[in-house]
Amino acid sequence: MATMRETLTETNFKFDGALKCFHGKVRDVYFFKDLVAMVVTDRISAFDRILPKGIPFKGEVLNKIAAYQLEATKDIVPNWLIDVPDPMVTVGKCCKPYKLEMIIRGYIAGSAWRAYEKGAREICGVKLPEGLKENQRLPQPIITPTTKADSGHDENISREEIIAQGIVSEAEYKKMEEYTYKLFDRGQQLAHDKGLILVDTKYEFGNYNGEITLIDEIHTPDSSRYFYLEGYEERFRNGEPQKQLSKEFVREWLMAKGFSGNEGEEVPEMTDDFVLSVSERYIELYEKMTGKHFEKSDNEPLAARIERNMNTFFKHHKA
Repeated sequence: MATMRETLTETNFKFDGALKCFHGKVRDVYFFKDLVAMVVTDRISAFDRILPKGIPFKGEVLNKIAAYQLEATKDIVPNWLIDVPDPMVTVGKCCKPYKLEMIIRGYIAGSAWRAYEKGAREICGVKLPEGLKENQRLPQPIITPTTKADSGHDENISREEIIAQGIVSEAEYKKMEEYTYKLFDRGQQLAHDKGLILVDTKYEFGNYNGEITLIDEIHTPDSSRYFYLEGYEERFRNGEPQKQLSKEFVREWLMAKGFSGNEGEEVPEMTDDFVLSVSERYIELYEKMTGKHFEKSDNEPLAARIERNMNTFFKHHKA
């Protein structure tokens, strides 16, 4: 069981050679001449809002899962990873991001199901068959891209619109589409081997020296939805909710308390019990996905530890 401990919810590091810093919803990215250092904080977001409390060990879990998955898929597509100098930090190649998120769905769940239930039979230009039920496996995986917004909400967009608007070229899009299907297939295999179902996920790509490169996190509970394989069919037949390891349960908790990210709505109080339950889910997914016991880092001040480890990294690597 996770215990309440310090969380890292904001950073303001003065790394030598850092040119600028971008503070995202969860990640703070420090840019150097040829490298980026991504600090994965303990912040948690839902409905494009950062929630008021950090989740113990969340940043560490996300960072370790992403590194594990990037290593497991590097034969499919080049990726940005260079090193993991701290449990909460990844250092990698400085790529120029494409303004797209390649979302791929193997099942109809989450926001796609909510839209389908309201009558939508097409998402991002992809037609859906009649008669689908919540959490049903789709005939084949579908890609439902969104634009990558610098702030505010990402917007659904079709393949045709992406190419017509020149967000990426047709050749680039085809390559990203090919990588997305292959990555998802590998992710589903890795999940299945550990008794999980990778339901849907997203991938982000950037350009590095003219080459399409996988960036950011992959197959983490922040970017993906997982069901437990055992009992899936029975729960589906009975119309019961699936047992899942993802951030969706946080969204469901918020919605049950009247918060859906709409203007004027207030985030409900996050009790210590709820915060700990979220932390335990993240740790459980790490252990389930990797087959490794989650070793909790020493309870030293997180910012001081990161600074020390980054200084050690840069002694051996010129940014």
